[in-house]
Amino acid sequence: MQEIAGYKAIALDIAHRIVSGEFTVNTTISGRSLLASHYHVSPETIRKAVALLNDENIVSVSQGKGVTVTSDMHAHDYITKNNYMKSVYSLKQDLELLLQEKKSIDHKFEVVLKEIIDFSDRLQNLKAYHPVEIKVNGSSHAVGQSISKLQFWQKTGGTIVALRRGTQVTISPGPHVILQENDVIVVVGDGQVFQRTVDFVNSESKK
Repeated sequence: MQEIAGYKAIALDIAHRIVSGEFTVNTTISGRSLLASHYHVSPETIRKAVALLNDENIVSVSQGKGVTVTSDMHAHDYITKNNYMKSVYSLKQDLELLLQEKKSIDHKFEVVLKEIIDFSDRLQNLKAYHPVEIKVNGSSHAVGQSISKLQFWQKTGGTIVALRRGTQVTISPGPHVILQENDVIVVVGDGQVFQRTVDFVNSESKK
């Protein structure tokens, strides 16, 4: 931010404070050093801002008495003339908030992107194993049986990597999981794993 924009913004802010009644007519605002401390700028910037207000007959400056408010009407006129300006400090606060939001969004973006990349890598790795989905029919002999008791891997050569039951998905279900009607199992294996698994899982119960 250039120095000229800085002191004009401070002058406008002081004018707003006069019109709002925070600084009343005939009261002393404070010395330049205190104003510099309040606005976190150099005394020279405050000197320029006060000189601008003095030129507009909003304040008067006297040696030893500081800065005195002389007209709230002139302050109002000054604001009206400069209604296109917004306090540089308000803009700075807006910018800081936007930067914080951007930083948060960038972090979330990085997290999601990493998850997408990781997931894509996993899918690439799974392609060689031909992942397939198979639904367990109600007449299947597998209904009510655990994965280990079915000797699933020995009979099909496939590995169950996920099980979908309604809206619930279980990743890498353990050997003691009991299959139910309408379960959907995700199996990986060689190129013939689908047909072998369909034939095995959906062979009818002998009961």
